[in-house]
Amino acid sequence: MSADNQLTRRQRDDLRAIAAMIISASDEYKVPGADDPAIQADMLATLGRDTKLVAAALDHLARLAGGPLAEFDAARRDAVVHEFRKSGGAAAATLVRVVLQCYYRDDRVLGSLGLELRAPFPKGHVLPEGDWSLLDPVKARGGSLRRPP
Repeated sequence: MSADNQLTRRQRDDLRAIAAMIISASDEYKVPGADDPAIQADMLATLGRDTKLVAAALDHLARLAGGPLAEFDAARRDAVVHEFRKSGGAAAATLVRVVLQCYYRDDRVLGSLGLELRAPFPKGHVLPEGDWSLLDPVKARGGSLRRPP
């Protein structure tokens, strides 16, 4: 089930606000911030077992702020986040991990880091259909099957 259905509207807004504080957009490197709609959608779609801890972290942030974090100015948010880092515990660590993992798997971010947007193997080397020559060393070792006791 998507976390979109499990987090309240306030929690989703606060998640977007805290994500923007963790990683902001950069025109210099041509990357979005962690509050980008595609990255936010990825977070909500993949929270899974982390949903409860992330919700707890967002609720703790709201309690510290005295209301929804997304509604406060930058100075108030900074003060709340400073306090949150000291008292957030495992929920805070989970929230930060979720933001970072979703951000750094975005294709735009990977491209800006010079990483290829595909699996590293076979690096353009296509094996001809039916070419089993890669198994020749294995075949040369002989059988290793043993009879059952």
